[in-house]
Amino acid sequence: MSFVLVDKPRPHVTRITLNRPERMNAMAFDVMVPLKEALEEVSFDNDTRVVILTGAGEGFCSGADLEDPGYMSIFDGLTMPGIARRAMKVLDDVVKALQDMHQPVIGAINGAAIGGGFCLAMATDIRVVSERAYFRAAGINNGLTAAELGLSYMLPRAIGSSRAFEIMLSGRDVDATEADLIGLVSKAVPHESLLDECYSVAERIVGFSQLGVELTKQMLWAGLEAGSRHSHMNHEGHAQLFVRMTTQNFEEAIKARKQGRAPEFKD
Repeated sequence: MSFVLVDKPRPHVTRITLNRPERMNAMAFDVMVPLKEALEEVSFDNDTRVVILTGAGEGFCSGADLEDPGYMSIFDGLTMPGIARRAMKVLDDVVKALQDMHQPVIGAINGAAIGGGFCLAMATDIRVVSERAYFRAAGINNGLTAAELGLSYMLPRAIGSSRAFEIMLSGRDVDATEADLIGLVSKAVPHESLLDECYSVAERIVGFSQLGVELTKQMLWAGLEAGSRHSHMNHEGHAQLFVRMTTQNFEEAIKARKQGRAPEFKD
C-alpha cells in the first residue's frame, strides 16, 4: 500500500494525497519521506502548473504518529538525542520542500490538522478548508512547545501576532468558520465541495503565465522574510523585468484583450 498517492485529476493539476486514513495520515517517517520525494519530483514536472495537497479519509494530518513513528537507516548508531535531531531534519525538509516547489500548492484541508499537520497546512500557499476541518497547535497540550516546523514563524504572519499567541498558547481548536473569519484560510466550503473548489482555483491559475505564477509565489514567500520594503521592492522589480523583457506575455495579454479571447502565454 502506498502511503502517498499522486494523480492528475485535471489538466496541469497534480493532486498529492496523504494515504493512511486509519491513522489520520499521521507524520510517521514511512509517510513523510515518500511525501518529500513526491513533492520534489512533482516540482520538476513541467506539465504540472498547480499542486493540491490533501489527506485521505476524515483527517488532513494528525501530526506525530503516536503508535509507530517508524525507523530509518539514518538513525543507525545514534543515541536518542542524535535520532531526535535527524528526525526533526526529515520533517523540516518536508515543510521546506512544500515552499520550495515551483508550483503554487493549494492545501485542501479536509479534516483535522493537528500539531505537525497544522504546520504542514500552513506551509501550503493557499488553504481551502472543509466545514469539518479544524486546526490545533497540539504540542502545548502534550507538555511540549507548540512552536515547531516553522509554525511560530508562519502563523503570526498569516493572522497577526495576538491571535497567533493565543491559539498556540491555549492549545485550543480553531474550527473552519473561525479559520475563515481570521484569515487563516482563503475559504471554508461544504465538505463535498472541497476538491471542486480547489480545482476551480487551480484552473484559474493554470490560465496564467507559468513563469509569472512561479515568480509570484517566490516573491510572496520572499516578502514574508524580507529585511526591508526597499530591499524587497528591488527583488520584485527584477522579477517583473525578467518576465517583461524576456517574454511576449504582456503583448499577448493586450492582443487577447482587444480580440476578446483568453491569452495564450508562451513564456
